[in-house]
Parts: sequence; structure tokens; C-alpha cells
Amino acid sequence: MTDKPIELYIWPTPNAWKVSIALEEMELPYVVKYVHIGKGEQFTPEFLKISPNNRMPAIIDPEGPDGAPISVFESGAILQYLARKSGKFYGNNERERVAVEEWLMWQMGGLGPMSGQASHFRNYAPALVDDPKLIEYGRNRYFNETNRLFGVMNKRLAEVPYLAGDYSIADMASFPWVRAFEFIGQDLDDFPVLKAWVDKLSAREAVARGMEVGREMRVDQTKLSDEQKKEQAKALFNQSAKDLK
Repeated sequence: MTDKPIELYIWPTPNAWKVSIALEEMELPYVVKYVHIGKGEQFTPEFLKISPNNRMPAIIDPEGPDGAPISVFESGAILQYLARKSGKFYGNNERERVAVEEWLMWQMGGLGPMSGQASHFRNYAPALVDDPKLIEYGRNRYFNETNRLFGVMNKRLAEVPYLAGDYSIADMASFPWVRAFEFIGQDLDDFPVLKAWVDKLSAREAVARGMEVGREMRVDQTKLSDEQKKEQAKALFNQSAKDLK
């Protein structure tokens, strides 16, 4: 295993914490490089070179598969890369790996995006849209879908101890989003099995360390004025192709 630290480009959000948790669990050395998304640092040419989608997280591994540096963007791809590199948390055979990938892709295509939209309509849109009726449908749509996905997890975890059976990168991917249940308007008391899973993962030292990465940099949205939220929104939302550099 390399001694050269992996460079982790993040801002403290659930998508970023997936990767910091994985690095801690896999005991891979890393250094944090903050990308202040509220100030638009994700659009710099330097960051674009390693993350063509202008989104974090991203990593640079100075010792890639052929000994040369490699950059990886998209949190799911990063988790798969790190699991292959470390040989941990990705199953021991093809059947187990399929289960891990099923639940990882479920998180990437469902739980993460739906929770993110629920957060947007609950925590950001009210300061950006004058007429509450214009955001009512979006708020209900994404709240309900996130609630459904929490129910899917609750049912699954009643059958197995972890999403893919054994603890894996699928759990690491989902945990930060479920842990943000209050921010996305959910009540874990409605999902007792899922709540027990959250408590179980929260007790893991590596998970706790991963979730602490960047905490001091995080902005408390509840303390921002509407004007500050609107200014922040210019860097976070409503980009189109013309905004690409």
C-alpha cells in the first residue's frame, strides 16, 4: 500500500463524507483540499481538470494502478476505485460484488439525488422563490420520494445487517444522506430498523472520523439571511451549458 497520501477534494456535504468515511475505513492516507462550492471554486480551470462535471468530491491518487497519478471524479466511482485499491468492503466474490454494486447504484441514482432535491426545496427554495405555491409541488414530490427510499432501506435492513449483506461501500455511500434526515425533513422514528443501522454505523470510529472532516468549514444554512442564501445560490444552482468554462 502506498504511503503517498491521496488528495481528497471536497466541501463538507453528504457526497463528500462518503469518501472521507471510506478512506478512514480503508486506512488509506489522505490530505484534504477544500473546494468552497458556495464561492464557486468548483468552476476553476484547475478543478475542472480533475472533475469535468464541476462537482465535488474528486480525488487524485499519486500512485495509480500503473504507478502514475490518476484522478477520479463522481463519488460512486471513487468508492469503487478505493475499494479495489484497498481490497476492502467490496465483497469477496462476484455474487457479493453484484450486491454491493446494486445498492451503491441505488444510492447514486436514488437516495442521494432525491434527498438532495428534498433538501433544496426545503432549505434553499423558500429564500429564492417569492410565491410558496411555486415550490409546493417540488417539496412534496421529493419529500415523499425520499420517504419512500427510507422505507426501502428500512425493509432491506430488516432482512440483512447491512445493505449488501456485509458492511461495504454501499453503506458508506448511504449513511451520510440518512444521517442528514432532519435536514431533508424525515423522521427516523418512523423507520426503527434504519435508525438502528444509523446508530450502529455512528458507533464505528472510522465513520465518526470521516464525518468530522470539514465540519469546521460547514456553513449553517439556518443562520444565513435570505440575501446571503441568494448570493450563495448563484454558485450552487441554475447553471447551464453556457456556464461551462
